[in-house]
Amino acid sequence: MKDELFSLLDALAGVQQSPRYHPEGDALFHSLQVFELAQRSTEDRVLWAAALFHDVGKAVDGPLHDEVGADLLEGLLPPRAVWLVRHHLALLRDRRRTRQRLHGTAELRDLERLRRWDLGGRDPGARVLALDDAFDLLLDGAPELLDRAGDPPRRR
Repeated sequence: MKDELFSLLDALAGVQQSPRYHPEGDALFHSLQVFELAQRSTEDRVLWAAALFHDVGKAVDGPLHDEVGADLLEGLLPPRAVWLVRHHLALLRDRRRTRQRLHGTAELRDLERLRRWDLGGRDPGARVLALDDAFDLLLDGAPELLDRAGDPPRRR
């Protein structure tokens, strides 16, 4: 399972993104920036996982990367992280409707944080952890991340 997760991230190396929205370059560099922003902001490792893996679908399909990524992560990460990956563009696509639908929920708070980190992870000059180091930091002392039964799904 760890190897499969690592491979999903490693596949992002060299995946170019629109310079208009992602001046930082490839999807892996962006994901590592987003991960570090999450790691500095919270101790919630499920949010760290969502931050690190939010764009894994870009290695397969850019426009549908949220859905593709969540499908790839199903059964590998806790349901809450998969839900966040699947919906990480909801505030971009329809901010008002998403806020109305999720008003007052933990899901909305999590999505807002992930969106903030996603927007913040676009610095071409950022210094980031190596992929191996970020991956180890995420999983170090957090076996529950790979224990899918330990994370009940939240209201969708």
